[in-house]
Amino acid sequence: MLNIFTLENGRLARIQPEDIASRRPIWVDVIAPSEAEREWVTGTFGITLPQPEHLRDIEASARFYEENGELHLRSDFLLGKESGSRSVIVAFVLARNVLFSVHDEDLPVFQNFRLRSHLQPDLVADCHDVLIDLYGSDVEFSADALEEAYADLGEISGTVLKNTLSDKEAAAVLANIAHAEHVNGRIRRNLMDTRRAISFLMRGKLLAAEQMEEARQIMQDIDSLDGHTAFLFDKINFLMNTTVGFININQNKIVRLFSVASVALLPPTLVASVYGMNFRHIPELDWLYGYPFALLLMALTVCIPFWIFLRKGWLK
Repeated sequence: MLNIFTLENGRLARIQPEDIASRRPIWVDVIAPSEAEREWVTGTFGITLPQPEHLRDIEASARFYEENGELHLRSDFLLGKESGSRSVIVAFVLARNVLFSVHDEDLPVFQNFRLRSHLQPDLVADCHDVLIDLYGSDVEFSADALEEAYADLGEISGTVLKNTLSDKEAAAVLANIAHAEHVNGRIRRNLMDTRRAISFLMRGKLLAAEQMEEARQIMQDIDSLDGHTAFLFDKINFLMNTTVGFININQNKIVRLFSVASVALLPPTLVASVYGMNFRHIPELDWLYGYPFALLLMALTVCIPFWIFLRKGWLK
């Protein structure tokens, strides 16, 4: 799918492929391109779009470089804010004053930017503005995702800090904490990748003065969000430790009950053992009330320890 955009009255406007001869494009957004679309881009603009297998390299030399007058960048963009979402790799190519972006799925950041740049005049002036604003929109999207993650952790805190927390509730809380940690980790990784891309653009001296100032502002936003992700990691660790502590307390209660029960049953076991001995002369052997006496004695030796344990609060 090809989305070709040009500037029209200061706004980003979409045009058809057959109109590029009369209306100079500044951005070509390529989503899951077919071979025919790749060949059209190569034949029309004289560049070769990156293949999907070339987008997986993590080395800086493979993600940010300049070759044959073309600037190449690889960056991760968040597909969504929920825990089950993932990051999508986007390849950018700056060539002949046109920005080419290649990705397998349409992204919320790109959708929001296309809408905003179409409605708001003078938001972009050239392909460099489009690239910088895409990264800026990605940082804003990450900030929104962080706010949602913080709100989710607030709900988890309300559950964890209750007076009691059952094992079933603790298991659900641990699952939610793991989801929050996954989201926070993806956001932190995305911010780190955006910082590397912006830093490369600033070092390349390709940006105008206003674009450099905007890039510095994006870097400051990333620094503030980076600190917020660290705060969320601390909060996640606190909630994780607290929840595990509740689980340990519940397990200790169970172990304590077993321990109390085993101690309370020792005296009647001793009484039964004494009267179960096979000596010939046992005083109570021929006593008419010997059997009820033994049962009563065993019952008393059970009840008295339980009463003592209850008084001391060991059964709560």
